[in-house]
Amino acid sequence: MTLPGRGRGPYIRLVMTKALHQPEEGASALPVRVPLATRPLGILGTLRVGRRNVLELVPEIATRQPIVSGRSPRRWHMVMDPGALRRILIERLDDYPKSEVTKNVLRPAIGESLFVAEGAHWRWQRRTAAPVFSQRNIRSLTPIMTAAAARAAERLDAQAGRAADLFAEMLRTTFEVISDVTFSGGEGLDRQAVHAAIDAYMAQTARVSLLDVLGAPAWVPRPNRILSGRALDRMKRIADRAIDSRRATGPGAVPDLLDLLLAGHDPESGRQMTTGELRDNLLAFIVAGHETTSLALAWSLYLLAFDPGWQARLRDEVRAAIGDRPATAEDLSAMPLVRQVIEEALRLYPPAAFLSRTARRADTLLGREIRPGDTVILPIYALHRNRLLWEEPDAFRPERFRDGRPVDRFAYLPFGDGPRICIGAQFAIQEASVILATLLGRLRFRAIPGRDPRPTLILTLRPEGGVWLEIERV
Repeated sequence: MTLPGRGRGPYIRLVMTKALHQPEEGASALPVRVPLATRPLGILGTLRVGRRNVLELVPEIATRQPIVSGRSPRRWHMVMDPGALRRILIERLDDYPKSEVTKNVLRPAIGESLFVAEGAHWRWQRRTAAPVFSQRNIRSLTPIMTAAAARAAERLDAQAGRAADLFAEMLRTTFEVISDVTFSGGEGLDRQAVHAAIDAYMAQTARVSLLDVLGAPAWVPRPNRILSGRALDRMKRIADRAIDSRRATGPGAVPDLLDLLLAGHDPESGRQMTTGELRDNLLAFIVAGHETTSLALAWSLYLLAFDPGWQARLRDEVRAAIGDRPATAEDLSAMPLVRQVIEEALRLYPPAAFLSRTARRADTLLGREIRPGDTVILPIYALHRNRLLWEEPDAFRPERFRDGRPVDRFAYLPFGDGPRICIGAQFAIQEASVILATLLGRLRFRAIPGRDPRPTLILTLRPEGGVWLEIERV
């Protein structure tokens, strides 16, 4: 995707619908934002900016329009309209499969799992995996979340009076959770090797390459994906051995995700997952599961340090409900502000901030002609800050979620929607709530001047430079 430019390279014309007038926001401080494009970049500028941060390619007008279109040389459309998004994600789901760039980024780590698969191959995997993430199963795994939250609170308590990178701490904590709920038996699983492989994947493989931007076919080698290939191959071998070991030993007293998937089957065909299919889906849950939750927590803690008033209000609620003990699933109903803060963090900093689809058939969106082969982009970051949909969209206002979603549900898509909504969304929200409540009951977090994180999209919207906060005991 190339933004408009008159310099060397193609000139791209943006097509916009007329926006309603929206008042500009006041001069009050706002949490950190991605600097969206406000001027023509040209082809070379687009490649340079895209390598640094894909989200910076999104034109600022996408926060003021329902649709923006261009050509680079392939036609593309950014969609920020709830009705059009409903059409893409539900009404004509099969006509808008994931783009090849997205699949090429994901396949090295998670193969043809349900996060990548399309059509019938996706449907039978989804039918098999859906019962695994039932509310009953999620609640049965909560003690693992509570124990990890307690360990995190102890580690941070030991750092009281100093600064710490809360993003790194939350990555460690959520990786402990997802490891324990996926491979609770151990089976000789080398968790350090798996964690190292995921880190290498996020640092290298998950970055969109220059060849992706230029539209090169998938068979052209991407150097950044070759670099982490060996670590990913080792991760897959480790997972395969763990799965085969569990087949031999049988489930534990409390079934984990591996036990549930091993016992699962497609209710229509009776088909069960092979070792390779189990491995790809389990690795998808590990990669996506701990990444999404750690980001929700890291950005929540940043926002609470940014707004000490909200942090104090949330801490009062937590301490009234649980004191300074670790939270459980049963405690969450008494702490509604915890979820409001997390949902607002997911609005301002959605982990999946930029989704891409390829139109398979002709369609019309908001009067715009969509041709087969067009790229249809769902810039969730711009959707969540769109001035036609949200009041003070760049402000941190958790109260907007006091009575549930305040606008059309397709204006708020941190986990997607429709049949392909993130299968672990409720798991992630519950885990984040348990951990955040546990930390706020014991600790206070203060912002460090000049150390704001930089929202940067790799595969997810990460805080580049970390989330450095000062830690104090309550």
